[in-house]
Amino acid sequence: MPQIHFLDVTNRDGVQTARTGLSKFGKTMVNFYLGRLGVAQSEIGFPFLFHEVPYVRAQIALAEAGAFGDLRLSGWCRGVPQDVEKAVQVRAGGTGLAHYNLSISTSDYMLANKFRGKLDRDAVIREMAAAVRAAKAGGARTVGVNAEDGSRTDDGFLTEFALAAKEAGADRVRYCDTIGGDTPDRIRERFGKLASAIGIPVETHCHNDLGLAVANSIHGALGDLQAGQDAWINTCVNGIGERSGNADLLSTILAFRHAFDPQVTGAEIGDPIDLSWARRFALWASYAFGQPLPYNQVGVGRNAFAHESGIHADGALKDHGNYELYDEETLGPFPDDWHARPGRVVLTGEYGGKAGFRHVMDGLGVEPADEELSFKLVQLCNAQTGRPLTDDELRLIARYPRELALLFPGAIE
Repeated sequence: MPQIHFLDVTNRDGVQTARTGLSKFGKTMVNFYLGRLGVAQSEIGFPFLFHEVPYVRAQIALAEAGAFGDLRLSGWCRGVPQDVEKAVQVRAGGTGLAHYNLSISTSDYMLANKFRGKLDRDAVIREMAAAVRAAKAGGARTVGVNAEDGSRTDDGFLTEFALAAKEAGADRVRYCDTIGGDTPDRIRERFGKLASAIGIPVETHCHNDLGLAVANSIHGALGDLQAGQDAWINTCVNGIGERSGNADLLSTILAFRHAFDPQVTGAEIGDPIDLSWARRFALWASYAFGQPLPYNQVGVGRNAFAHESGIHADGALKDHGNYELYDEETLGPFPDDWHARPGRVVLTGEYGGKAGFRHVMDGLGVEPADEELSFKLVQLCNAQTGRPLTDDELRLIARYPRELALLFPGAIE
C-alpha cells in the first residue's frame, strides 16, 4: 500500500526566508528535532556552497553517531552538473550525503523571464539529466528532481521532463508550486496524471501565497496515492519560508490524523511520527529564528486551546472534545528551559567559565562525553547564535561534542 512521507525543507527553503536567519548550529538543531519527531528526511542545505561544507560534514558525522535517529539527510543543488560534482566531494570520515534534490526551472514563463534565452526546453532536460547522472555516479542512493514553477509548466513538457529525469536515474520528481497559485482540485488532478504517466512518486512543494499550502500538499499527496505511488510532502516548521511561507509541518501531520475526509485520514503515514516533540520544536524554532508564533498558530499557538466565549467555555469545561479537534497532550510539553528561569540563575555561554558550565550541566543531570570540548563548544555555539542556549541544545553538545566540533574547523585544537 502506498504511504505518505514527510521531507522537511526548513534547513533549505525555510532559512532562505527574508529578514530572518539561522546559525549552522541552529540548522543542526532542526535536524535533531526532525529526527525526534520521526520525519523521514531533512533537506539540510546547500553542500556545494563553501560556507555550508563544515556544517554538512558535522551533520554526516552526527547522523552516523545516531544523533538524528533514522532521519535521512539530503542536499539541495541546482540541476547542473557543476553543483553536484562539488557537493559529492563533501565527506566526513569517507561518508558523503546519500540523498539529493536537484532543481531547475521548467515553465515557459521562467525560461523566458529568468533564463532569458540562455536555456530552452531541450537544454533544461540535458542539464537536469547530466546532474542526476553526476549525483548517482557520486554515490547518491536517491535523487529527486525539482520542476521549479511546475504549477505553471504545461502538462506535456512536465511529463517529458519527468520521464527524462526517471530515465537518467531519478527516484522522485518534485512538483513546485513556486509562486503559490495552485488549488487543491487542480493539484490533485495533475499529481494523479503525472504520477500515473511516469511511474515514480511526485513530491509536493507548496508555497502559501493564497493560504493553501497545506491543503494543496494534502491533495497533491492524494493524487500520488491514487496513482499507486508513495507521497512525499515538503514542509517547514511553523510554516516558515519565502514570502508567505511553505506548508506547515505540524498542520499537515494533524490533517492526515484528524481531518473528517476518510480519503485523508485513511492514508497511511509511513514515518514513525512522535508528536510529543511538536511543542518543543515549534517554540525552539520561534526562539531561534526570532519569529514570534501567531496566537492562532495551529497546535502550538498561545490560543490554540484557549476558550473565553461563554458557550465555548461551558462546553470545553464539560468535555474539551466539544470544541477541540485533538488533545493538546499529544503535542508534548512546552519547553521549560534553564536560561528562562526567573530570579537568580547562573548560565553558561560565550563568556562563561568552568564553574558556571559545570553548575548548569549538573542541574540538567548531564555528564558531557568530553567536558573540555563541550565547554568550548558551548562558548562557540552561543557566540554563533547570539542568544542563551536551550536545554536541548546543551544536551546535544554534551552528548556529541566530537561530531559538533566539525562545525568549527580550526577553532578548536
